[in-house]
Parts: sequence; C-alpha cells; structure tokens
Amino acid sequence: MEARLAWRLFKRELSQGQLLLIILAITLAVMSVTGLARVSDRLQIAINGQASKFIAADRIINSPVEIDPQILVQAKELGLQQVSSMQFNSMAYANDEFQLITVRAVAQGYPLKGTIELDTGPARGLPELGSIWYETRLGGILSYPESLELGNSEFTLTREIARLPDAGFNPFASSPVVLMRIEDVAKTGIIQPGSRVTYLYQFAGDSAVLKQFENQVKPLLNNSQRWVDVQSGDSPIAEAVKRAERFLLLASLLGIALACAAIGIAAQRYCQRHFDVVAMLKTFGASRKQIRILFGLHLLLVTLLGVVFGIIAGLALDAVITSYLPESIAAYGAPLARPVLLGVATGLISAFMFSAYPLLRLLAIPPLRVLQRQLEGLQFGMWLHLLLSLAAMALLGYLYSNSIALTMTVVAGVLLLGVLLSLFGFALIRAGHSVGMKTTNPFQLALAGLRRRARQNAIQLVGFSAALVLLLTIIALRQDLLNEWQKQLPEQSPNYFLVNIAPDEAAPLNDYFAKHDVKATDIYPVIRGRLTQINGETLISSEQSRNGDPGRVGISRELNLTWRNSLPENNEIVAGEFNLDDYDVSVESEVAERLELQLGDTLTYMIDNQELTVTVKSFRAVHWETLQPNFFMIFSEKALAPFAYTSMASFHLPESKRHLIIELIQDFPTVSIIDVGAMVAQLRQIIDQVSLSLTLVLVLVLAASSLVLVAQTEAGMATRQRELAVLRTFGASGSLLRWSTGLEFALLGAIAGFMAVVVAEFTLYLLKTQVFELNVYMHWPWWALAPIAGAIIVAALGTWRCRALLQQSCSQLLKARA
Repeated sequence: MEARLAWRLFKRELSQGQLLLIILAITLAVMSVTGLARVSDRLQIAINGQASKFIAADRIINSPVEIDPQILVQAKELGLQQVSSMQFNSMAYANDEFQLITVRAVAQGYPLKGTIELDTGPARGLPELGSIWYETRLGGILSYPESLELGNSEFTLTREIARLPDAGFNPFASSPVVLMRIEDVAKTGIIQPGSRVTYLYQFAGDSAVLKQFENQVKPLLNNSQRWVDVQSGDSPIAEAVKRAERFLLLASLLGIALACAAIGIAAQRYCQRHFDVVAMLKTFGASRKQIRILFGLHLLLVTLLGVVFGIIAGLALDAVITSYLPESIAAYGAPLARPVLLGVATGLISAFMFSAYPLLRLLAIPPLRVLQRQLEGLQFGMWLHLLLSLAAMALLGYLYSNSIALTMTVVAGVLLLGVLLSLFGFALIRAGHSVGMKTTNPFQLALAGLRRRARQNAIQLVGFSAALVLLLTIIALRQDLLNEWQKQLPEQSPNYFLVNIAPDEAAPLNDYFAKHDVKATDIYPVIRGRLTQINGETLISSEQSRNGDPGRVGISRELNLTWRNSLPENNEIVAGEFNLDDYDVSVESEVAERLELQLGDTLTYMIDNQELTVTVKSFRAVHWETLQPNFFMIFSEKALAPFAYTSMASFHLPESKRHLIIELIQDFPTVSIIDVGAMVAQLRQIIDQVSLSLTLVLVLVLAASSLVLVAQTEAGMATRQRELAVLRTFGASGSLLRWSTGLEFALLGAIAGFMAVVVAEFTLYLLKTQVFELNVYMHWPWWALAPIAGAIIVAALGTWRCRALLQQSCSQLLKARA
C-alpha cells in the first residue's frame, strides 16, 4: 500500500512541478560529477599520451642487464606493444679521427610514441642494416665522412638526426648520438661481459592494462632496475603533468562538493514542503513506519530519476565539450564505466546522507501542525547532519581521487566555510536587529528581512559562499599553474646550448652574442668532482650499501660543479644565505634532503686528485624544468680557482637568425652546440594542451556554481512568498518590495563574498603547501572585488527568481501555495 501511495504522490507532484528543485539538484550533482569525471579523464589521458612522446612509450623498464624474458611474455599476453633497445658509449673512427659517441641500438617498432625527426622531416622506419643515422654535430666534428668504424664493423652514414623522441635533456652529456639497428650490435664486438650497457624495454597500450602490468612487474625488479613513466622525473614536463593531473582531480572534487551542496539544499526544501502532508497523514492515523516507507520510496524514485537524467546530461556535456577540443586531444578515448558509476554513487550516497537529517525532521512533525503551522518537530541534531554531510563528501572525494591530501583539504575548507558562515554570518545578520525593525525605506526593510530569516539566511550563505569559494579557488590555481609554466618556458626560452667552452673563449662568445643581438644566459664554469666525505665520514656507493657494507650513502657519480657570485635565475634560497665566503657551498634542497645535510656541515670533494673541503652555507630550490643551466652545488670562485674548467651557456635564436649557427660553428670549432628547439616546441604543445584543459574545467565549474546559486535562491521562495503577501496586505508598494528584495539579496551576496575570500585563502594555502608546491601569497584585490561581485550576482539571481512574485497582487499571493 505504501508503495502504491508513494507512486501516486510521486506522479502528482511530478505533474505539478513540485519535484523540480530536488530532481534538478540531483541531476546537477550527477551531471557535474559524470561530466567532469569523463572530461577530466579524457584530458588526463590526452596529456599523458602527448607527454609519453618524450619517452617514446607509455612505460619503460630501464636496466643495466637484460631482464627476465618472462616479463616480456607477460606484456605480450596482456596485449601490450613492446620494443627493446640498447644504449652504450663507444669510440668511433672516421677520417683519421676518433670521437666518443652514444649508440642507440633499436629494434623494429621503435618508437612506440612520437617520431624520429631527421633534417628532412619525420622519419619513416629505421636505418637499414649496415647503416647509421647520426646527430648533425657528429658530421661537423668528423668532417662529414661517408662511413665510420664502430668496433669491428664499418657503417654507412646515411641520414642526419635532428631529434630522437626519447633523447631526454642533459647538456652535460655532450657525446653525439648515433642510431642503428639492434641486429647490428653483435657484429661490432663492442658488447662484452662486464660492458656498461643500458637496456631499455618500452611498452605502450591501454592505461588499465599498463597498470595491471605495472602491479605484476614492479615487485620483480631489483634496485638497479627502474620503472619509468612520464611522471618519473626523466621527462622535462614531469612536474607539469603531475600538477595538471592534481588540478583536474581537484576540479572534479570541487564538482562533487558543489553537487553535495545542491542536493543538501534541495533535500531540505523537499522535506519542508511536506511538513503539512506528514501532519495530515498522522492526523488520519498513519503510523511512523508507514510514513517512513512512504517518503523513503518517494525519495528513492526522485533520486533514481535525477540519476538517470544526470548521467544522460553528463554524457551529453562530455560530447559537446569533446566536439570543441583540438583533434589531438579529442582522439583520445576515455573509459565510460568509471564516470557513470561515480555519477550513480554520487546521486545515491549524497541523496541519502544529505537527506537523512531533513527526513528525520519530516518524520518528527507533530499532528498538531494542522492547527499550529509554526510547529516543526525535531529542532536538534544538526551535528548529525554535519557529520553525515562531511562523511558523504569525504567518501565520494576519496573514491574519486584516491588522494587523502586533496580530499581532506576540500573537506577542511568546507568545514571552515560552514562554521564561519553559520556563526559569523548569523552574527552579522543579527546585528541589524535594531535597524531592521524600522521599515520606512528599502534598506531598512531589507535588514528586517535578513533578521526575520536569520537561520534560513545563514544556511543560504553557506550555499552562496560555497559556489564563490570554489570559483575563487579554481581561478587562482589555474592562473598560478599557468604562470608557473610560463616561467619555465617564456617566449624566448633558450633553444640552443653551448658546452665545452674554453676559458679564453668566454669573452669572444659574449662579444659575438652582443654583436648579433642574441639573448643568452650567463656563461657558467663547469668542473667535474666527486663528493667523498660528509663531516669527515667517508661515503659509500648505493651498490656497496645493497651489498651490506656499513657507512653513509653518497652520490655514486661525478657531479658538475660551478661557482657564482650571485644567485642564478630559477633558484630560490630555502634555508641559509647565498652570499658565499671563500670555502662555502650552496646545495640543491632535494639533494640536501637525500644526503641528510644540515647547514654548517662540511663536504669534501675529490677534484683532479685533490681534496677540497667546504661548509654548507645554504639550500636552494631549483626549477629544473626551465631550459637553463642548473647545478646541484654552487661554490665561491676562490674555492674552485685552482682547478681547470670548461664552461657552458644557453641562448635563444629566432628562426630568422638560424644562419648564425653555421657562423658560430666556424668561429668556435671546439665548442659543442646542442639544439633543443624541437624539445621546446614539443614542451609548448603540451603546456598549451594543459592550459586548454584548465580553461575547460574552469568553465564547467563556473556552470555548476551558477546552478548551485540558482538552487540556493529557489530554496527560500515559499517563505518569501508568504512575507510578500503580508507586506502587500499592509500596503507596501511594488517599488519598495523590489528594491528591498534586491538589497536583501545584495547584502547576502556581499557577506557571502567576504566569507568566500576568507575560506578561499585558507583553502589555497593548504592546496599550495600540501598538494601543488606553489608560492603562497594573499590575493588582496579579492577582498574588495569578491563582496562586490557576490552582491551583484546574488542580487541579480534573487531579483530574477522573485520577479514573478513581485508582479503578483495581494490576492494572487494569498491564493498560491508554497
């Protein structure tokens, strides 16, 4: 019987439009989550897909020895594409000259992602057996021979390489690269037992399958083998990709928060509309169990309808946005199951947990309300409502992001928002008590309205401010991330590096740059040295540590050291001072953390068979993503003065001046030139796509925030309708009511804007320090602009929604039902 009555009630209210608000709220919730999840998944997959071209695959196993063949069998069984390659150094001989080169020996199918760029354009295929493709500068060094000897074999030089997709970026590795077929390696006789070789096993395929493969393979790798992806730090855009993914996750989490706010508002309004219905049912003898079943089924039907509409709208939203995306992004598919399941879970979990307390209030309505309409039954238990609401938001947030830091940051911001607005907002409204009793003008009438609806307005402030907080947070983070990436790659980023600059060539080079108006960085001296002791304690290598040898682990390779009298660009002091004395050193912060260094520690280096001991004076944060010379250790000039050095620099050369490269090679034949222009172009492409992604997500959050504001405005219409009827009865004019209504909403919006800035600054502090690692600063213009914008937006929405009520006569208002 209850089910039949619930269905009849559902059909009646659906036909009368009384369910529109809650269905719209649930539809908004599911649409926001489904649409944002699918769009952000697509953008995330596209960004990673484009970024994977920097490593020529989706995943790589980097190993000093050949891996277990069973791993390759597993990859094949999972349907992954795979290709193997080798990398080693050797001496090449041509035209009576020897040259150290880096050999890349690759198998058919390389590269899995990206393309090999030749001097004539993108390559098709690989070198023929017995031939080699070579880096342009090798030809210049060896006077462009037709062939070269490598080990026991001679190879024909056929094509010039402009760039390999997975060449990486290390200006200190100055040996030219050659590309050959892996089948030709054996006949060179170079690879012998004990030879230093890097084996690269590259894989590509579906992200879910790759994750499954990773879970199977990673436990099988030893300490000398590495699992590499675009976020491993080997890619110059690793940090940009990580931050973009975190931003997309955050945007979707904020979408969930918006959805929860909309459902909470709608659920409260839904239950308020049925207070009289429950009182009537109890008067006619309905039991508490019957009423619980009746409204439980009714709410379930409403929720299911909202979920269905929300999923359809979310998928339509994704289709519309995808149609406007660049083809390079739209081509990437996104999984359908996860966004749909997340949308369903959002609708069901949030509808239940946000409706629990309003439903308890509804069930507790006494029958006497039939006679005394001010009775509302249950008036306590808000702590339960808050607990359930936060639990729902945290559960959905973690299910989506799998990130405790992101989820708890959003929950902390929401909790602060609720506390501040419930207390401080209520106090601000109550402060207008004495003025609000005088209703001789619109402003005083607006204050009176704020006071009469103090509790309801405090709740409305939460909804208005939540939307504004989310907007401010997304706008600020998007701008900060874009600014950060622009710093990494400004318009005139260096596209060439010079290495092996002799000391007597530094001044002529600077003159050459000045003469041709070429923008160049400073020339940095480079000295090779090995860190051997910390505070007098001899360091051991990682391999010795793995073998069980006691001692402190150091850095198992030579370091590139430099001196500077001033702090370089893209470096920030995080501890200590940079003004170096004669025997001080400034250490990069991550290296300092890994070596467990403290300010004042002594470091001993071995340079040219001589010991140098210096004191740690400062720690620096270095932006490695910038294409500028950067170093782990920076010394004073006096400390490194006894040692021989070469130098390096980078410069930007526009396309119109590319001819200067030939002249530069002729004037400075011993200087090695590294062209990173192709890498810069590829980096810019990735950053442009990330920027587009952030903009799209911002638009989605803007739309969702606007809908929440509309839902919040709708929630108070019934009470306002009754008050307008009373005021009309006592002779209030239409203009007075219009102005007072607009001013009341404007005051609410101004308070909401002010509180939104407070919470947004707090949330941004947590996000920047705990998640995105960005600089923290105050957004001072917000403190004036947000209250003004809040007042204008909320006043416009409120006046627009009330326009029909304000145009009705006293009799029409009294006849209409809330």
